[in-house]
Amino acid sequence: MLSFLFKRLLPLLAGFVIWGFAVALMVRAELGLSPWDVFHQGLGNRLGITIGMAGVVTSVGVLLFWIPLRMKPGLGTVLNALVIGPSADLFLWLIPPVEDLALRIAFLVIALLATGLGSALYLPARLGAGPRDGLMVGLNKKFGFSIRLSRSIVEVAALIIGYFLGGTIGIGTVVTAIGLGPVVQHSLHLRRRLVERITGVPQSAL
Repeated sequence: MLSFLFKRLLPLLAGFVIWGFAVALMVRAELGLSPWDVFHQGLGNRLGITIGMAGVVTSVGVLLFWIPLRMKPGLGTVLNALVIGPSADLFLWLIPPVEDLALRIAFLVIALLATGLGSALYLPARLGAGPRDGLMVGLNKKFGFSIRLSRSIVEVAALIIGYFLGGTIGIGTVVTAIGLGPVVQHSLHLRRRLVERITGVPQSAL
């Protein structure tokens, strides 16, 4: 039980909180959000709720699509839906809006790095895919789409709908689309090397 708590559950939760921190920084940067956060922001504006709560609402809605795709949620799926959004709202409350462009660019860079760190903490826990990632996997299994194509379909749809709902698109959207994958992969590699150095036990790659 203690091994599960410290090796899987706590890193999972820390990863989700750091993801929420990254979302808040992206919002405060005002340089454009990731595709799903464009949707969350736009939905929040329309419903009169925070971007974090819109993320929770979206997660629940996406999970409904898991039913016909025959996907089963795990503990990580539920915590993903419930932790990231409120964490983003908390950090938005703590971090005031800024006007200085250099600081906003710094927020964008830090947000990208924080996303990589958060991913490196929660992905190895293997406690269930996030609602949006599970949707992509479900499309892959149900229709035979590649994961890359499934991700593109879902994220482009979220981006377009979010834009028309009033979400913010900008250079940050492009930076996230291009840079997130390599940053996450590098963060996972660094985490694996650190764990191997501390424990002396080889770690399998995701």
